[in-house]
Amino acid sequence: MLPCYVLLDLETTGGNPVHDRITEIAAVRVEQGVEVSRWSTLVNPGVSVSNFIEQLTGISNSMVASAPRFSEVAHELLALLDGAVLVAHNVRFDHGFLLNELHRIDVALRVKTLCTVRLSRLLYPQFKGHGLDAIMQRHGLTSTARHRAMGDVEVMQSWLNLAQTELGADHVAGHAQSLLQGSAALPPQLDTNVADIPDTPGVYLFYGDSPLPLYVGKSVKLRSRVMSHFQAASRNAREMRIAHEIRRLEWIETAGELGALLLESRLIKAHQPVHNRQLRRDGELCAWRLEPNPNSRPLLTLVRGSALAPEQLGALYGPYRSKNQAQSQLRELAEAQGLCLQALGLESGKGRCFAHQIGQCKGVCCGEEAPERHHLRLQMALVGNKLQVWPFAGKVGLREHNPHTGRTDIHLFDQWCHLTTVHSDEDLHEALHSRTEPLAFNLDSYRLALKHLLVPGQGQLKLLKFPASPFTETTP
Repeated sequence: MLPCYVLLDLETTGGNPVHDRITEIAAVRVEQGVEVSRWSTLVNPGVSVSNFIEQLTGISNSMVASAPRFSEVAHELLALLDGAVLVAHNVRFDHGFLLNELHRIDVALRVKTLCTVRLSRLLYPQFKGHGLDAIMQRHGLTSTARHRAMGDVEVMQSWLNLAQTELGADHVAGHAQSLLQGSAALPPQLDTNVADIPDTPGVYLFYGDSPLPLYVGKSVKLRSRVMSHFQAASRNAREMRIAHEIRRLEWIETAGELGALLLESRLIKAHQPVHNRQLRRDGELCAWRLEPNPNSRPLLTLVRGSALAPEQLGALYGPYRSKNQAQSQLRELAEAQGLCLQALGLESGKGRCFAHQIGQCKGVCCGEEAPERHHLRLQMALVGNKLQVWPFAGKVGLREHNPHTGRTDIHLFDQWCHLTTVHSDEDLHEALHSRTEPLAFNLDSYRLALKHLLVPGQGQLKLLKFPASPFTETTP
Protein backbone atom coordinates (compact mmCIF):
# COMPACT_ATOMS: atom_id res chain seq x y z
CA MET A 1 0.00 0.00 0.00
CA LEU A 2 2.68 2.48 1.11
CA PRO A 3 6.45 1.95 1.29
CA CYS A 4 6.45 2.14 5.08
CA TYR A 5 3.53 2.46 7.46
CA VAL A 6 2.43 1.57 10.99
CA LEU A 7 -1.06 0.26 11.64
CA LEU A 8 -2.03 1.59 15.06
CA ASP A 9 -4.97 1.39 17.42
CA LEU A 10 -5.53 2.86 20.87
CA GLU A 11 -7.99 2.01 23.61
CA THR A 12 -8.81 4.92 25.89
CA THR A 13 -10.84 5.93 28.94
CA GLY A 14 -13.15 8.08 26.77
CA GLY A 15 -13.45 10.07 23.58
CA ASN A 16 -11.90 13.39 24.60
CA PRO A 17 -8.13 13.48 23.91
CA VAL A 18 -7.70 16.52 26.15
CA HIS A 19 -9.20 14.96 29.28
CA ASP A 20 -9.17 11.19 28.70
CA ARG A 21 -6.14 8.89 28.65
CA ILE A 22 -4.77 5.89 26.76
CA THR A 23 -5.23 2.41 28.27
CA GLU A 24 -3.77 0.23 25.50
CA ILE A 25 -1.56 0.62 22.40
CA ALA A 26 -1.02 -1.82 19.54
CA ALA A 27 1.09 -1.24 16.43
CA VAL A 28 2.23 -3.26 13.41
CA ARG A 29 4.99 -1.87 11.20
CA VAL A 30 4.97 -2.80 7.49
CA GLU A 31 7.84 -2.08 5.10
CA GLN A 32 7.58 -2.78 1.36
CA GLY A 33 4.50 -4.88 1.98
CA VAL A 34 6.13 -7.06 4.64
CA GLU A 35 5.37 -6.94 8.36
CA VAL A 36 8.65 -6.26 10.15
CA SER A 37 7.50 -5.78 13.75
CA ARG A 38 4.48 -5.71 16.03
CA TRP A 39 4.10 -4.38 19.56
CA SER A 40 1.34 -3.91 22.09
CA THR A 41 1.07 -2.88 25.70
CA LEU A 42 -1.46 -1.94 28.32
CA VAL A 43 -0.99 1.58 29.70
CA ASN A 44 -1.76 2.88 33.18
CA PRO A 45 -3.89 5.93 32.40
CA GLY A 46 -3.55 7.47 35.85
CA VAL A 47 -7.33 7.87 36.00
CA SER A 48 -10.18 5.49 36.65
CA VAL A 49 -11.60 3.29 33.89
CA SER A 50 -15.40 3.60 33.85
CA ASN A 51 -17.75 0.62 33.90
CA PHE A 52 -18.92 1.47 30.39
CA ILE A 53 -15.36 1.42 28.99
CA GLU A 54 -14.57 -1.79 30.86
CA GLN A 55 -17.65 -3.47 29.37
CA LEU A 56 -16.78 -2.20 25.88
CA THR A 57 -13.07 -3.09 25.83
CA GLY A 58 -12.67 -5.64 28.61
CA ILE A 59 -9.91 -3.48 30.11
CA SER A 60 -10.42 -3.02 33.85
CA ASN A 61 -8.77 -0.88 36.49
CA SER A 62 -7.03 -3.96 37.91
CA MET A 63 -5.54 -4.79 34.49
CA VAL A 64 -3.90 -1.38 34.06
CA ALA A 65 -2.92 -0.86 37.71
CA SER A 66 0.53 -2.42 37.22
CA ALA A 67 0.95 -1.38 33.57
CA PRO A 68 3.57 1.23 32.59
CA ARG A 69 2.62 4.89 32.22
CA PHE A 70 2.59 6.36 28.72
CA SER A 71 5.80 8.28 29.43
CA GLU A 72 7.55 4.93 30.04
CA VAL A 73 6.58 3.42 26.67
CA ALA A 74 6.60 6.52 24.48
CA HIS A 75 10.13 5.84 23.24
CA GLU A 76 9.13 2.38 21.92
CA LEU A 77 6.15 3.83 20.08
CA LEU A 78 8.18 6.66 18.57
CA ALA A 79 10.80 4.17 17.39
CA LEU A 80 8.11 2.18 15.60
CA LEU A 81 6.71 5.34 13.98
CA ASP A 82 10.10 6.65 12.87
CA GLY A 83 10.03 7.22 9.10
CA ALA A 84 6.59 5.64 8.73
CA VAL A 85 3.08 6.82 7.95
CA LEU A 86 0.67 6.43 10.88
CA VAL A 87 -2.37 4.48 9.65
CA ALA A 88 -5.48 4.11 11.81
CA HIS A 89 -9.23 3.74 11.51
CA ASN A 90 -10.51 7.28 12.19
CA VAL A 91 -6.90 8.37 12.54
CA ARG A 92 -7.88 11.79 13.85
CA PHE A 93 -8.94 10.12 17.10
CA ASP A 94 -5.70 8.19 17.63
CA HIS A 95 -3.52 11.03 16.38
CA GLY A 96 -5.24 13.46 18.76
CA PHE A 97 -4.59 11.22 21.76
CA LEU A 98 -0.94 10.74 20.83
CA LEU A 99 -0.48 14.48 20.34
CA ASN A 100 -1.86 15.23 23.79
CA GLU A 101 0.00 12.42 25.58
CA LEU A 102 3.31 13.42 24.00
CA HIS A 103 2.65 17.09 24.69
CA ARG A 104 2.38 16.24 28.41
CA ILE A 105 5.96 14.97 28.32
CA ASP A 106 7.17 17.83 26.09
CA VAL A 107 7.65 15.69 22.99
CA ALA A 108 6.46 16.82 19.56
CA LEU A 109 4.87 14.33 17.16
CA ARG A 110 5.70 14.86 13.51
CA VAL A 111 4.26 12.09 11.40
CA LYS A 112 2.22 11.74 8.25
CA THR A 113 -1.12 10.05 8.75
CA LEU A 114 -3.65 8.05 6.77
CA CYS A 115 -7.25 7.31 7.75
CA THR A 116 -8.59 3.90 6.71
CA VAL A 117 -12.17 5.16 7.09
CA ARG A 118 -11.51 7.69 4.34
CA LEU A 119 -9.60 5.10 2.34
CA SER A 120 -12.58 2.72 2.57
CA ARG A 121 -14.89 5.47 1.33
CA LEU A 122 -12.65 5.96 -1.71
CA LEU A 123 -12.14 2.27 -2.45
CA TYR A 124 -15.73 1.15 -1.85
CA PRO A 125 -17.99 4.16 -2.59
CA GLN A 126 -20.96 1.84 -3.23
CA PHE A 127 -21.21 1.13 0.51
CA LYS A 128 -22.65 3.56 3.05
CA GLY A 129 -21.03 2.32 6.27
CA HIS A 130 -17.26 2.47 6.72
CA GLY A 131 -16.83 1.84 10.41
CA LEU A 132 -14.81 -1.18 11.45
CA ASP A 133 -17.91 -3.26 12.23
CA ALA A 134 -19.44 -2.40 8.84
CA ILE A 135 -16.21 -3.33 7.05
CA MET A 136 -16.04 -6.65 8.90
CA GLN A 137 -19.65 -7.48 8.04
CA ARG A 138 -19.49 -6.68 4.34
CA HIS A 139 -16.13 -8.46 3.77
CA GLY A 140 -16.78 -11.39 6.07
CA LEU A 141 -13.91 -10.57 8.45
CA THR A 142 -13.90 -11.81 12.04
CA SER A 143 -12.05 -10.95 15.23
CA THR A 144 -11.87 -12.62 18.61
CA ALA A 145 -10.62 -9.42 20.22
CA ARG A 146 -12.83 -6.62 18.89
CA HIS A 147 -12.32 -3.35 20.83
CA ARG A 148 -8.89 -4.47 21.97
CA ALA A 149 -6.02 -2.62 20.37
CA MET A 150 -4.23 -5.52 18.63
CA GLY A 151 -7.52 -7.14 17.65
CA ASP A 152 -8.60 -3.99 15.80
CA VAL A 153 -5.16 -3.58 14.20
CA GLU A 154 -5.41 -7.13 12.85
CA VAL A 155 -8.85 -6.37 11.38
CA MET A 156 -7.40 -3.33 9.57
CA GLN A 157 -4.48 -5.41 8.34
CA SER A 158 -6.79 -8.15 7.02
CA TRP A 159 -9.00 -5.59 5.28
CA LEU A 160 -6.06 -3.88 3.56
CA ASN A 161 -4.77 -7.23 2.31
CA LEU A 162 -8.24 -8.13 1.04
CA ALA A 163 -8.69 -4.74 -0.69
CA GLN A 164 -5.35 -5.14 -2.49
CA THR A 165 -6.40 -8.60 -3.66
CA GLU A 166 -9.84 -7.43 -4.83
CA LEU A 167 -8.90 -4.08 -6.36
CA GLY A 168 -5.20 -4.35 -7.03
CA ALA A 169 -2.25 -3.13 -5.01
CA ASP A 170 -1.58 -0.20 -7.35
CA HIS A 171 -5.20 0.98 -7.10
CA VAL A 172 -5.12 0.91 -3.29
CA ALA A 173 -1.70 2.60 -3.20
CA GLY A 174 -2.86 5.37 -5.53
CA HIS A 175 -5.80 6.28 -3.32
CA ALA A 176 -3.64 6.03 -0.20
CA GLN A 177 -1.13 8.47 -1.68
CA SER A 178 -3.91 10.93 -2.57
CA LEU A 179 -5.18 10.85 1.01
CA LEU A 180 -1.75 11.62 2.41
CA GLN A 181 -2.01 15.10 0.88
CA GLY A 182 -5.15 15.77 2.94
CA SER A 183 -3.59 15.16 6.36
CA ALA A 184 -4.87 13.12 9.23
CA ALA A 185 -6.80 15.88 10.80
CA LEU A 186 -9.70 15.55 8.35
CA PRO A 187 -12.87 14.10 9.88
CA PRO A 188 -13.44 10.68 8.32
CA GLN A 189 -17.13 11.39 7.57
CA LEU A 190 -16.35 14.57 5.57
CA ASP A 191 -17.69 14.22 2.01
CA THR A 192 -15.97 17.30 0.55
CA ASN A 193 -12.51 17.02 -0.99
CA VAL A 194 -10.51 19.65 0.90
CA ALA A 195 -7.91 19.70 -1.89
CA ASP A 196 -10.53 21.41 -4.10
CA ILE A 197 -10.72 24.45 -1.79
CA PRO A 198 -8.69 27.35 -3.19
CA ASP A 199 -6.21 29.17 -0.97
CA THR A 200 -7.82 32.51 -1.84
CA PRO A 201 -9.94 35.01 0.15
CA GLY A 202 -13.50 34.03 0.88
CA VAL A 203 -16.06 32.52 3.23
CA TYR A 204 -16.52 28.86 4.16
CA LEU A 205 -19.60 27.12 5.56
CA PHE A 206 -19.56 23.88 7.59
CA TYR A 207 -22.67 21.68 7.34
CA GLY A 208 -23.83 18.70 9.37
CA ASP A 209 -26.99 16.72 8.62
CA SER A 210 -29.13 19.89 8.60
CA PRO A 211 -29.49 22.21 5.58
CA LEU A 212 -28.45 25.08 7.89
CA PRO A 213 -24.72 25.62 8.45
CA LEU A 214 -23.03 24.64 11.71
CA TYR A 215 -20.42 27.36 11.36
CA VAL A 216 -19.49 30.20 9.01
CA GLY A 217 -15.99 31.63 8.84
CA LYS A 218 -13.79 33.76 6.60
CA SER A 219 -10.14 33.87 5.63
CA VAL A 220 -7.73 35.32 3.12
CA LYS A 221 -6.52 31.71 2.62
CA LEU A 222 -9.57 29.47 2.60
CA ARG A 223 -7.98 26.02 2.45
CA SER A 224 -5.39 26.78 5.12
CA ARG A 225 -8.02 28.18 7.48
CA VAL A 226 -10.37 25.23 7.01
CA MET A 227 -7.53 22.81 7.76
CA SER A 228 -6.62 24.76 10.90
CA HIS A 229 -10.06 23.96 12.36
CA PHE A 230 -9.48 20.22 12.05
CA GLN A 231 -5.89 20.40 13.22
CA ALA A 232 -7.03 22.16 16.39
CA ALA A 233 -9.73 19.59 17.12
CA SER A 234 -7.43 17.54 19.35
CA ARG A 235 -6.82 20.54 21.62
CA ASN A 236 -10.02 22.60 21.49
CA ALA A 237 -13.43 21.36 22.66
CA ARG A 238 -15.46 23.51 20.25
CA GLU A 239 -13.33 22.51 17.25
CA MET A 240 -13.71 18.90 18.35
CA ARG A 241 -17.51 19.22 18.33
CA ILE A 242 -17.45 20.83 14.88
CA ALA A 243 -15.18 18.10 13.51
CA HIS A 244 -17.51 15.44 14.92
CA GLU A 245 -20.68 17.03 13.48
CA ILE A 246 -19.45 18.18 10.04
CA ARG A 247 -20.50 16.22 6.96
CA ARG A 248 -19.72 18.62 4.12
CA LEU A 249 -18.51 22.15 3.51
CA GLU A 250 -18.98 24.89 0.94
CA TRP A 251 -17.01 28.01 0.14
CA ILE A 252 -17.55 31.32 -1.65
CA GLU A 253 -14.57 33.21 -3.05
CA THR A 254 -14.23 36.98 -2.69
CA ALA A 255 -11.79 39.49 -4.10
CA GLY A 256 -10.24 40.22 -0.72
CA GLU A 257 -10.56 40.40 3.02
CA LEU A 258 -13.19 43.17 3.12
CA GLY A 259 -15.53 41.20 0.91
CA ALA A 260 -15.01 38.12 3.07
CA LEU A 261 -15.77 40.07 6.25
CA LEU A 262 -18.96 41.57 4.82
CA LEU A 263 -20.19 38.25 3.45
CA GLU A 264 -19.37 36.41 6.68
CA SER A 265 -21.37 38.93 8.71
CA ARG A 266 -24.37 38.71 6.37
CA LEU A 267 -24.42 34.89 6.30
CA ILE A 268 -24.10 34.55 10.07
CA LYS A 269 -26.98 36.93 10.68
CA ALA A 270 -29.08 35.16 8.05
CA HIS A 271 -28.45 31.58 9.22
CA GLN A 272 -27.55 31.93 12.93
CA PRO A 273 -25.05 29.01 12.95
CA VAL A 274 -24.96 27.26 16.30
CA HIS A 275 -21.15 27.42 16.61
CA ASN A 276 -20.79 31.13 15.78
CA ARG A 277 -20.70 33.21 18.95
CA GLN A 278 -19.88 36.61 17.46
CA LEU A 279 -21.65 38.59 14.72
CA ARG A 280 -24.90 36.69 15.30
CA ARG A 281 -27.47 39.33 16.26
CA ASP A 282 -27.95 43.06 16.18
CA GLY A 283 -31.42 42.79 17.76
CA GLU A 284 -30.31 44.24 21.10
CA LEU A 285 -28.10 47.01 19.71
CA CYS A 286 -28.53 50.31 21.51
CA ALA A 287 -26.86 53.69 21.98
CA TRP A 288 -27.03 56.67 24.34
CA ARG A 289 -28.70 59.90 23.23
CA LEU A 290 -27.50 63.01 25.11
CA GLU A 291 -30.13 65.63 25.93
CA PRO A 292 -29.04 69.15 24.84
CA ASN A 293 -30.47 70.78 27.98
CA PRO A 294 -28.00 70.51 30.92
CA ASN A 295 -30.93 70.53 33.37
CA SER A 296 -32.71 67.56 31.78
CA ARG A 297 -33.07 64.43 33.89
CA PRO A 298 -31.95 61.96 32.89
CA LEU A 299 -29.27 63.44 30.68
CA LEU A 300 -28.91 60.20 28.72
CA THR A 301 -31.61 58.07 27.14
CA LEU A 302 -31.00 54.59 25.78
CA VAL A 303 -32.34 54.22 22.25
CA ARG A 304 -32.65 51.18 20.01
CA GLY A 305 -34.57 49.83 17.06
CA SER A 306 -35.80 52.48 14.65
CA ALA A 307 -34.24 55.20 16.82
CA LEU A 308 -30.87 53.82 15.67
CA ALA A 309 -31.63 54.99 12.13
CA PRO A 310 -28.39 55.86 10.32
CA GLU A 311 -29.39 59.48 9.77
CA GLN A 312 -29.61 59.95 13.58
CA LEU A 313 -26.10 58.68 14.32
CA GLY A 314 -24.59 62.14 14.81
CA ALA A 315 -26.59 62.57 18.03
CA LEU A 316 -25.81 59.14 19.46
CA TYR A 317 -23.01 57.55 21.49
CA GLY A 318 -22.09 53.88 21.36
CA PRO A 319 -23.17 51.49 20.02
CA TYR A 320 -23.53 48.63 22.49
CA ARG A 321 -24.65 45.05 21.91
CA SER A 322 -26.99 45.08 24.91
CA LYS A 323 -28.54 47.30 27.58
CA ASN A 324 -26.32 45.67 30.21
CA GLN A 325 -23.19 46.48 28.24
CA ALA A 326 -24.31 50.08 27.71
CA GLN A 327 -25.03 50.64 31.41
CA SER A 328 -21.89 48.87 32.57
CA GLN A 329 -19.60 50.94 30.37
CA LEU A 330 -21.42 54.15 31.35
CA ARG A 331 -20.92 53.34 35.04
CA GLU A 332 -17.21 52.81 34.45
CA LEU A 333 -17.03 56.14 32.59
CA ALA A 334 -18.92 57.95 35.37
CA GLU A 335 -16.62 56.54 38.04
CA ALA A 336 -13.49 57.50 36.09
CA GLN A 337 -14.71 61.05 35.35
CA GLY A 338 -16.58 61.84 38.59
CA LEU A 339 -19.95 62.10 36.87
CA CYS A 340 -23.27 61.92 38.71
CA LEU A 341 -25.15 58.63 38.37
CA GLN A 342 -28.43 60.34 39.31
CA ALA A 343 -28.06 62.89 36.54
CA LEU A 344 -27.15 60.17 34.07
CA GLY A 345 -30.24 58.15 34.96
CA LEU A 346 -28.36 55.19 36.44
CA GLU A 347 -29.44 55.88 40.03
CA SER A 348 -32.83 56.84 41.40
CA GLY A 349 -33.54 59.34 44.16
CA LYS A 350 -33.07 63.06 44.81
CA GLY A 351 -30.55 65.14 46.66
CA ARG A 352 -26.98 64.02 47.19
CA CYS A 353 -26.19 60.83 45.28
CA PHE A 354 -24.25 58.00 46.89
CA ALA A 355 -21.16 58.73 44.79
CA HIS A 356 -21.06 62.31 46.14
CA GLN A 357 -21.24 61.01 49.69
CA ILE A 358 -18.07 59.00 49.11
CA GLY A 359 -16.31 61.73 47.15
CA GLN A 360 -16.76 60.36 43.62
CA CYS A 361 -19.28 62.93 42.30
CA LYS A 362 -18.60 66.67 42.05
CA GLY A 363 -22.13 67.54 43.23
CA VAL A 364 -24.38 68.46 40.32
CA CYS A 365 -27.04 66.50 42.22
CA CYS A 366 -26.92 68.88 45.21
CA GLY A 367 -25.99 72.23 43.64
CA GLU A 368 -22.22 72.05 44.20
CA GLU A 369 -21.46 71.80 40.48
CA ALA A 370 -23.15 73.86 37.75
CA PRO A 371 -25.32 71.71 35.42
CA GLU A 372 -23.63 73.35 32.42
CA ARG A 373 -20.18 72.31 33.64
CA HIS A 374 -21.31 68.75 34.38
CA HIS A 375 -22.97 68.57 30.94
CA LEU A 376 -19.75 69.72 29.27
CA ARG A 377 -17.67 67.17 31.19
CA LEU A 378 -20.13 64.47 30.15
CA GLN A 379 -19.83 65.49 26.50
CA MET A 380 -16.05 65.36 26.72
CA ALA A 381 -16.15 61.96 28.41
CA LEU A 382 -18.43 60.57 25.69
CA VAL A 383 -16.65 62.08 22.71
CA GLY A 384 -14.67 58.92 21.98
CA ASN A 385 -17.93 56.96 21.67
CA LYS A 386 -19.76 59.38 19.40
CA LEU A 387 -21.15 57.74 16.28
CA GLN A 388 -19.97 59.32 13.05
CA VAL A 389 -22.17 61.28 10.67
CA TRP A 390 -22.12 59.92 7.11
CA PRO A 391 -19.48 62.10 5.41
CA PHE A 392 -20.62 61.66 1.79
CA ALA A 393 -23.35 63.29 -0.28
CA GLY A 394 -24.77 59.95 -1.38
CA LYS A 395 -23.87 56.33 -1.90
CA VAL A 396 -20.25 55.25 -2.25
CA GLY A 397 -18.54 52.07 -3.32
CA LEU A 398 -15.32 50.37 -2.38
CA ARG A 399 -13.76 48.63 -5.35
CA GLU A 400 -11.72 45.62 -4.20
CA HIS A 401 -9.47 43.95 -6.78
CA ASN A 402 -7.35 40.83 -6.41
CA PRO A 403 -4.45 40.92 -8.88
CA HIS A 404 -3.69 37.22 -8.30
CA THR A 405 -7.16 35.90 -9.17
CA GLY A 406 -8.35 38.79 -11.34
CA ARG A 407 -11.58 39.03 -9.32
CA THR A 408 -13.12 42.45 -8.65
CA ASP A 409 -15.86 43.18 -6.11
CA ILE A 410 -17.60 46.53 -5.61
CA HIS A 411 -19.07 46.96 -2.13
CA LEU A 412 -21.84 49.57 -2.10
CA PHE A 413 -22.46 51.59 1.09
CA ASP A 414 -24.91 54.28 2.18
CA GLN A 415 -25.18 55.85 5.65
CA TRP A 416 -22.57 53.32 6.89
CA CYS A 417 -24.81 50.43 5.79
CA HIS A 418 -23.54 47.79 3.38
CA LEU A 419 -26.17 47.67 0.64
CA THR A 420 -24.78 44.97 -1.64
CA THR A 421 -21.68 43.66 -3.40
CA VAL A 422 -21.63 43.57 -7.20
CA HIS A 423 -19.17 42.30 -9.79
CA SER A 424 -19.93 44.25 -12.97
CA ASP A 425 -20.85 47.72 -14.23
CA GLU A 426 -24.32 46.45 -15.15
CA ASP A 427 -24.97 45.13 -11.65
CA LEU A 428 -23.61 48.34 -10.18
CA HIS A 429 -25.93 50.49 -12.31
CA GLU A 430 -28.92 48.39 -11.28
CA ALA A 431 -27.97 48.58 -7.58
CA LEU A 432 -27.58 52.36 -7.73
CA HIS A 433 -30.96 52.93 -9.33
CA SER A 434 -33.09 50.26 -7.69
CA ARG A 435 -35.45 50.99 -4.83
CA THR A 436 -34.05 49.95 -1.46
CA GLU A 437 -35.68 49.17 1.87
CA PRO A 438 -35.25 51.67 4.71
CA LEU A 439 -31.70 51.43 6.02
CA ALA A 440 -31.19 49.58 9.29
CA PHE A 441 -28.13 50.15 11.43
CA ASN A 442 -25.65 47.26 11.42
CA LEU A 443 -22.75 47.39 13.83
CA ASP A 444 -20.43 45.16 11.80
CA SER A 445 -20.82 47.02 8.50
CA TYR A 446 -20.59 50.35 10.38
CA ARG A 447 -17.22 49.40 11.83
CA LEU A 448 -15.93 48.01 8.54
CA ALA A 449 -17.07 51.07 6.59
CA LEU A 450 -15.63 53.41 9.22
CA LYS A 451 -12.28 51.65 8.99
CA HIS A 452 -12.00 51.41 5.22
CA LEU A 453 -13.78 54.55 4.04
CA LEU A 454 -12.03 57.03 6.30
CA VAL A 455 -8.59 55.43 6.70
CA PRO A 456 -6.13 55.31 3.79
CA GLY A 457 -6.35 52.00 1.91
CA GLN A 458 -3.68 49.40 1.36
CA GLY A 459 -3.63 49.46 -2.44
CA GLN A 460 -6.41 46.98 -3.31
CA LEU A 461 -9.30 49.31 -2.38
CA LYS A 462 -10.54 52.25 -4.43
CA LEU A 463 -13.28 54.66 -3.33
CA LEU A 464 -16.09 55.25 -5.83
CA LYS A 465 -18.32 58.28 -5.20
CA PHE A 466 -21.89 58.48 -6.50
CA PRO A 467 -24.09 59.80 -8.03
CA ALA A 468 -21.44 61.76 -9.98
CA SER A 469 -21.39 60.49 -13.56
CA PRO A 470 -18.96 59.26 -14.55
CA PHE A 471 -17.99 58.48 -10.95
CA THR A 472 -14.69 59.65 -9.59
CA GLU A 473 -12.15 57.19 -8.30
CA THR A 474 -9.73 57.94 -5.50
CA THR A 475 -7.78 56.07 -2.88
CA PRO A 476 -9.62 56.26 0.49
